[in-house]
Amino acid sequence: MMGAPLPSAWESLPAEQQPEWDAHPAHAAALGWLRGAAPLVTHTEVATLGWGLAKVARGQARLVQAGDCAESFYESGAGHTAAKASALEALADRVAARTGQSVLRIGRIAGQYAKPRSAPVETVDGVTLPVFRGHMVNLETASELARRPDPRRMVWAYHASTEILRDLRARRVAAADGGRLGPWSSHEALVLDYEAGLVRHDPAADRSLLGSTHFPWIGERTRQLDHAHVALLASVRNPVGCKIGPSTTPDTLLRLCAALDPDRVPGRLTLIFRMGRDAVAEALPPLVRAVVSAGHPVVWLSDPMHGNTRRAAGGLKTRYLADLIAESREFRRVVERAGRHVGGLHLEVAAERVTECVGRPEEENALTERYLSLCDPRLTVEQASELIDAVF
Repeated sequence: MMGAPLPSAWESLPAEQQPEWDAHPAHAAALGWLRGAAPLVTHTEVATLGWGLAKVARGQARLVQAGDCAESFYESGAGHTAAKASALEALADRVAARTGQSVLRIGRIAGQYAKPRSAPVETVDGVTLPVFRGHMVNLETASELARRPDPRRMVWAYHASTEILRDLRARRVAAADGGRLGPWSSHEALVLDYEAGLVRHDPAADRSLLGSTHFPWIGERTRQLDHAHVALLASVRNPVGCKIGPSTTPDTLLRLCAALDPDRVPGRLTLIFRMGRDAVAEALPPLVRAVVSAGHPVVWLSDPMHGNTRRAAGGLKTRYLADLIAESREFRRVVERAGRHVGGLHLEVAAERVTECVGRPEEENALTERYLSLCDPRLTVEQASELIDAVF
């Protein structure tokens, strides 16, 4: 029988990007509720995903990880899930057609409700407010009340994820009949109250499961080696990812690999590189050489989104498709030059038609037409398909 773990290493460690809600009167009750809830994913599901990622690490398959920048609680119904899963399927099928390999499908879905931010506050119409940190923490509405962190939102995130995961399981059963791999859930393991509240320990097997998602990853802002996020993900049996930016040194990267994949198991660790078009050619090669020389059997994934965000003339954040293509092409060149298999792409993609990323500067004028993202700009499926065609 699985239960909550004993007090663990991460509980005494510092953590970045956490909501300030410890004094909220509902905080203790929300934590207690999560600790008593059933895990959202199972050991068997996580093991099956690990098998698929091992194939990618060995060069026998590819991977597409795609979905919303920040999920909305209001899009957890079957219709929205079907649209997002269909978008993921379309992109994975595109990669399969271009590469001739099977493609593992992982969505940024069923838990991508919290976002790290570069500043704790923002100014809206002359009023300074706490920044929006995702629906797990607060609301995007520009008011002081809406922006207050509320720990009860962790329980709402759990229920929304439950609904989505039920639909994903049904799709996996259907997909397996056609030989497809997925769709699986993933999100950034950011809010430690939520993530740690859903860790479940199996004493018989002496292993812990992160019950919030199949595939958690650590972000560029929370990958400090002596902090709680790394310790948490190092302690669970799920396959895990880690975002790597251009400021990462080879020594830091090797220490992250050693912490997150000490046994060097193919598919256990996915390195998600988010360098930026202008930095990738110089910053990436020494990192690749270090990991290859050390013999870590990682999955190599390109995230061309997060290093290429800019402000348009009107103030909205956007990304140029040409920048995304350039970074992922260079990523492929560097990784393959080192004799390693490019696992695939990590993309922020909308299931509906939006105007958030642009192909040319003059298209910035159309950004306000359908700019629907809760946080960062997403590609359309058509734009993401163009990127895939240019990279593979």
